Amino acid sequence: MRTIGEASTELRVEAHVLRHWEQVGALTVRRDSHGYRVYDDEAMEQARTVLKLRQVGLSLPEVRAAMTPKKTAAQEVVRAKIAALESEMARMRQALTFLRHTVECRHRFLDDCPDCAAFAREP
Repeated sequence: MRTIGEASTELRVEAHVLRHWEQVGALTVRRDSHGYRVYDDEAMEQARTVLKLRQVGLSLPEVRAAMTPKKTAAQEVVRAKIAALESEMARMRQALTFLRHTVECRHRFLDDCPDCAAFAREP
C-alpha cells in the first residue's frame, strides 16, 4: 500500500498527474476510511500501464479505450495509433530526405532547384 506521494515517486510522475488520470477515468484508486488514496499493487500496475501508453503517444481518451475490458475495442484504438505513427514516420522520412537534399543542393536558392521545388509541391 502506498500513498499518492509514494506512488508518484515510484512512478516518477507528479502527484497531480495521478489525480488527473483518476479524474478522467484512466486510473482507479481505492480510498481508505479517511478518504485518502491508497495505491495497492493493482493500482500501481494500472498506473504503470497508463504511463507506458502515454509514453508511446496515446491520449488519455485513447488510454481509457485501450484499457477497456473489451479486447476488440482496445485493439481498434491501438491499431489506429499504429497507423497514425506509421503515417507520421513516413512524413518524417520525407522531411529528412528534403532536408538532406537542401544541405547538399548545388543551387544557391532552393527555388532554383527542380528537386527542391518538387519536394515543396508534395503534400
